[in-house]
Amino acid sequence: MMQKARRGQISLEFMLIFGIMLILLLYSVNNITFREGSTSIETLRIQVSLEEKNLANAISNTISQVYAQGPGAKSTTYVKLTYLRDAGMLEKALNLESPKIFITYGNYSSDGNGTYVTVTGTGFTPVLTGGNKNVFWSRSMYQAVPYGNSSVWSPSGSITVGTITLYGLEIDPTNLPPTLKIVVEWNPEQPESWTFDSAKGELRININPGG
Repeated sequence: MMQKARRGQISLEFMLIFGIMLILLLYSVNNITFREGSTSIETLRIQVSLEEKNLANAISNTISQVYAQGPGAKSTTYVKLTYLRDAGMLEKALNLESPKIFITYGNYSSDGNGTYVTVTGTGFTPVLTGGNKNVFWSRSMYQAVPYGNSSVWSPSGSITVGTITLYGLEIDPTNLPPTLKIVVEWNPEQPESWTFDSAKGELRININPGG
């Protein structure tokens, strides 16, 4: 009888210990999962930001090449897009609803002229500097400020930074191709224009200094 009582006591103690270990294990798994989820969102946000910056660089560099060559010049660049064309990932990474890709050009800051790229949507507030920056800029040689003219852009959209309204391209992420074709030319006979053609997967820009 004593042996049976001891066995029963040992079994009970084992079950208690096992139960405590199971609770601790579940807590650890949940805690790690939460942390990994947070990390993945932050990593995704960084990837989106890098792609925005890369797109701004590609546009500005192509414009600079054409501007340096003079009237009649034309240049083409291709940019691979992954995150900017996935509305679901943009919503998750940036905590926005109905995200849109916004691209414009000008000299909003004192750093010079260049291309601005951001993701807008419900809940969007533009931040141009600091760790929470969500508007990415790349310098270009071309000295122009087309963001003040809504007719330059197709499809056209706008954002408000402070008291200033900036016009630019507003593109649905689902309309962007896996590889965006950027065509820039300097045709003095045509007005300044920025046009995105979703069917061709092409961003076509005509610069017209002094035009």
